[in-house]
Amino acid sequence: MTGESLSGRSATSQARVRQPRINSAREAPRVRGNVFERVREIALALPEVTERLSHGATCFFVRDKRPICYFHDHHNDDHVSLWCPAPPGVQEALVGSEPGRYFRPPTSASGTFSTWLGVYLDTSVDDPVDWDELAEILEDAFRLVAPASAVAAFDRR
Repeated sequence: MTGESLSGRSATSQARVRQPRINSAREAPRVRGNVFERVREIALALPEVTERLSHGATCFFVRDKRPICYFHDHHNDDHVSLWCPAPPGVQEALVGSEPGRYFRPPTSASGTFSTWLGVYLDTSVDDPVDWDELAEILEDAFRLVAPASAVAAFDRR
């Protein structure tokens, strides 16, 4: 983490607002080359994070909590995205400033995902994924859901 607030980003994308799709995790590694593998590498580098399927999508968990999930191909719109918990205000700031890069995931009936941040991973060559920023987003998600001992282990690195 650079310590810089993610909500401080300026609007740089003029792309249209998109909604993600969920599909089988078996297809995820084929999407945009190594996108899934890069997400996996970042997520599994965090302490006590494991990978498993949840509702047909590859998800990354800290112990019994879900800090980050990789969803692919939701609602048949051909988009690849990552959904993760976000600190207060970050979802609104990023979605408002760059709706072509960030979105509000649909909220479940129980309210899950209402404060989560969606990040499009199927960006264009002209607007590639910022992997350093994505790592910061995943670290923020980890800090929100991980037990204090796992956060302390991360901070000792």
